Amino acid sequence: MRNLQETHLNRARASLRQTLSWYGYLRKSGQLSSNPELAGLVKPELETLNTTLNKLDSNVIKIAAFGLVSRGKSAVLNALLGDKILQTGPLNGVTQWPRSVRWQPGGKVQVELIDTPGLDEIEGESRAQMAREVVRQADLILFVVSGDITRTEYQALLELRKSQKPLILVFNKIDLYPDTDRAAIYENLQQLGAGHPQAQPLLPDEIVMVAAEPAPMEVRLEWPDGRVSYEWETPPTQVDELKQTILNILNREGRSLLALNALIQAREAEAAIAQKTVDLREQEAENIIWQYTKYKALVVGLNPIAVLDILGGTVADLLLIRALARLYGLPITSYEAGKILKTILLSSGGLLLTELGSSFLLGLGKSTAALTSGDNPTNITASFGSAIAQGGIAGYGAYAVGKAAQVYLEQGCTWGQLGANTVIQEILSQVEPNTIVYRLRQELGGMRGTGFSARRSA
Repeated sequence: MRNLQETHLNRARASLRQTLSWYGYLRKSGQLSSNPELAGLVKPELETLNTTLNKLDSNVIKIAAFGLVSRGKSAVLNALLGDKILQTGPLNGVTQWPRSVRWQPGGKVQVELIDTPGLDEIEGESRAQMAREVVRQADLILFVVSGDITRTEYQALLELRKSQKPLILVFNKIDLYPDTDRAAIYENLQQLGAGHPQAQPLLPDEIVMVAAEPAPMEVRLEWPDGRVSYEWETPPTQVDELKQTILNILNREGRSLLALNALIQAREAEAAIAQKTVDLREQEAENIIWQYTKYKALVVGLNPIAVLDILGGTVADLLLIRALARLYGLPITSYEAGKILKTILLSSGGLLLTELGSSFLLGLGKSTAALTSGDNPTNITASFGSAIAQGGIAGYGAYAVGKAAQVYLEQGCTWGQLGANTVIQEILSQVEPNTIVYRLRQELGGMRGTGFSARRSA
């Protein structure tokens, strides 16, 4: 298992290095420096890619605690640390900003614990943005509750589930509940904690009961001389189960979690870079598509040989895809352009394949008419008509391919052997069924495929 985790980590590093090397090449070659507007737009995403790679190299796993105010997030983290480092108190909103502390639970595992403000604090939008940034960085999330989930907590839980990160539901302050109430609340949390009515209940290692800062108890003392006195005594914390659960997850799949989170961040950054580039160069792309549409229509329509005109049209499509990729400054080889074209043809619902077939039949008719035109002059007219029809079909196909390729290229560098999507699917296909990552397969697997279809445009 450890060797597999190292493989996942190395594959993620290779993916990010490939992406950064490509954008480094664009900067050195002048494709970015010659366009200051684009360079400025994509700078945050390039910084994100560099930061993500550095995080992989440092091999530090980030665990973030979320929850509403007064649920004991800081207390839970202090209990894990074994020291009261993070401020706690009776007032709501003691934690005003995210704060990180290093935790060394044992072994070679390096962990950074992140404390966050309550999700229901004032200044809603700024706090929400802060929470999104912490979630993006986190490899594992602790969602702290202290009883039955409220409507606000349930909505917050749904939002956290959308981040596609593994999550442990921490039921804190169990010392305040009798055993029967604990059991009832635990059962409710199992159902609601899945984050969706149709989702499966949480597994035992996805919900843990703790008492991070037990309330003092009054203890009756009887002395030998018959005197009776009362003292307040604070019970020991109950976080061993949570600590062991976290350690089990980290030892079993910590590096895989680290790799997946890095790849998800890389995929988002690459998609943002591509989207900004596409938006900035939309008119140029449209001009290129129309240019190749005309070129393909002429090549196919004027070529008298049925097979060669189809081949010429295919070459025009491949050149169109590569021209768009160069315009966007995205890495793509002739082989990858061929894969994109194949995917476009298959994802068009058979529409473009049917058009190819029709074009081929028209090409055969055109070739036959041209060969027999010496015997019958009317065949020249037939050949000319077939050429016009075939050229029109080819031009339409080129335009459809170009628009579909635009959508595909918006995904940036996420395809290919070391693309983020490819490596994510590779990791998900190798995880064991008893892992927390396996529970994320359905959510993370939702991005399978190319995420586009060939679009018809008038």
